[in-house]
Amino acid sequence: MITALVLGAGFGVGVWALVVWAIPPRPGLGAVLNRLDATPEPPPITATQEHTGWAATIGKPFVAPLAALGLPSPGLRKDLAITGRSIETHLADKAALGMAGLLLPTLVSLALTAASMPLPWELSLIASVLIGVVGFLLPDVGVRRDAARRRADFRLALSAYLNLIRVTLAGGAGVEGALTDAATVGHGWSFTQLRRALTIAKITRSTPWSALRALGEELDVRELAELSASVSLAGTEGAKVRASLRAKAAALRTRELTDAEGEAQAATERMSLPVIALFVGFLLFIGYPAVAQVLGGM
Repeated sequence: MITALVLGAGFGVGVWALVVWAIPPRPGLGAVLNRLDATPEPPPITATQEHTGWAATIGKPFVAPLAALGLPSPGLRKDLAITGRSIETHLADKAALGMAGLLLPTLVSLALTAASMPLPWELSLIASVLIGVVGFLLPDVGVRRDAARRRADFRLALSAYLNLIRVTLAGGAGVEGALTDAATVGHGWSFTQLRRALTIAKITRSTPWSALRALGEELDVRELAELSASVSLAGTEGAKVRASLRAKAAALRTRELTDAEGEAQAATERMSLPVIALFVGFLLFIGYPAVAQVLGGM
């Protein structure tokens, strides 16, 4: 009875998913009116790249249903923005790896059955569900890891950018000129995004600090939003910001140094794990004959 219920429920969910994918439900009137009255969001500052491959090709039909479910989350969208991956490509990878995880145990079970070594179908079903879930979540883990690494690099470049702004302001340049000149000096991905934000501000006739604030919110870099707030005071009220920029640059360098020390200590602790495992194995190897002899004598 339990087996029939599980198979029936799985079959029903699969049929429902196929029907929803083939004939998507029409949105309600309220949702359509809200969409028409909503203010359009500004285009993103960071550029995204479309990644082609077998995963993106196989999972492309499932992008719309996953997006309708609210995926990815707002935090993951910021991680995708800073890594330069598009939302469509990420959802396609999730769908493709999830399907691969679901099908892999089934294929292994069929191969073993052909070799006269069948596996219980319950074990194959549990393995399919577990590996499918792991495959579906694996792209999120990779994106979060890459985003954390890129944010650390961006903060390091931002500290150099703050020092360049301070030097340019000390030379008599204006606030907007100091922001633009300091961004043209540096190289790398971080300075490219800063130059792109300032260029968009010039084209759209908006203030540079508003573009930097939008970039900080898009990349989830709080320090860039703080820089925008400090520079906006200098641009609108004439406040002196050189001391503030020097303090922010020192705070960023201190944070990077602290993070580097923490990573070094974590790496040292991870290096001790193989030694501990080897020591435990050696103790088991030495003590097993004596324990076996004592138990055999009982």
